Amino acid sequence: MAKENVIKLFRELQKSSHLRDQFEQIETPNAFVAVSRKLGYDFTLEEWQEITAFKVEEYECELSEIPGI
Repeated sequence: MAKENVIKLFRELQKSSHLRDQFEQIETPNAFVAVSRKLGYDFTLEEWQEITAFKVEEYECELSEIPGI
């Protein structure tokens, strides 16, 4: 189930500028997961990293600047 949620959120972030705007305000990886869960996308940070093949905390940028988001 987590894999499906990561894929759904990843695709929604690519399509929806409104959703991307919401996620641009997020400052930490744990907050990213918490907001995702509130929106119905249930996964852990580790699952997100494994499925998307990058680690959010390695980047010193806005989430919207991360490739694919």
